[in-house]
Formats: sequence, C-alpha cells, structure tokens
Amino acid sequence: QVQLQESGPGLVKPSQTLFLACTVSGASGPTAFYYWAWIRQPPGKGLEWMGVISYTGSTYYSPSLKSRTSIARDRSKNQFTLQLISVTLKDTAVYYCAASKTLILGATDKNMYDDRGQGTQVTVTS
Repeated sequence: QVQLQESGPGLVKPSQTLFLACTVSGASGPTAFYYWAWIRQPPGKGLEWMGVISYTGSTYYSPSLKSRTSIARDRSKNQFTLQLISVTLKDTAVYYCAASKTLILGATDKNMYDDRGQGTQVTVTS
C-alpha cells in the first residue's frame, strides 16, 4: 500500500517558480510500478489534472499547463516533484499528489487512484 505526503512553500510570489515534493512510503519509492500524478483545486473550482510521470520516467502533461510544468523523480529522497514556473494568482490552489497502477490521463477522481495525499495549500500573493 503506497502512501503519499505533499510538502512545499505555502506562499509564492507572482512570476516565481513553485516547487512541490511528494514523499512516497509503503512502496519502493517513485520507481515502483505506479503512475505518479499531480492534481490541484483552485478555491471554489473543481479538480484540475496537471500531469503524471510513469515508473519508467515518461511524462504526460495537461495541454493547458504543459509549457509551465515539469514533473520529475528524486529516487534518493523517495520523492517525485512538481515544478511550475511563472506562477500567477490563478495558480493559487490546494495541490495533491496521487498514485495509480493504471495510466489514466486527466483523471481527477480520487477513487481512480490507489492513494492521494492530503493536499497542500499554495497561495500566490505579492
């Protein structure tokens, strides 16, 4: 059973780069046979799928975020990470990491994942 926990800064300034990490436990780290995803939920809006990295290192991104998003694995820390450049106020959201054994692009329903972290609030403010 995999377990996930997000971490990162709660506040980011506009135009800066947001960096979040998701620590993986209960599995052999981010190279285990899972697909590792990032999802977010802006205040008052629905869940938005951001992207996913596979156990082989292949990445898939939401077309609307692809130019600003990068997902990677850090095996030494048992983490996978999210980098979002040039943030704006619209990037304020609760960010979730999630893991699934099946690649389903665009999936936001937590029931489609083996586990999802509790989420971390990120606020973009000057």
